[in-house]
Amino acid sequence: MQNWFNTLNEALASEGLLHTWTINMSPISYGENRRYTYLDNSKYGHLITVFRETDGRYERPVHYARG
Repeated sequence: MQNWFNTLNEALASEGLLHTWTINMSPISYGENRRYTYLDNSKYGHLITVFRETDGRYERPVHYARG
């Protein structure tokens, strides 16, 4: 299993989460950990966390249902 990706799209697609990223979200900075909630018709949504390393690579997203 691959844990690091060159693009955000590759990282999100690795967990089937590409559809959760919207066009109005700001880019993830180097060294930033971005956390957002995707509203998936469940009571509390789905929490998704993506980390971008200082070299530009993205770590495999961590995600789980909230609640």
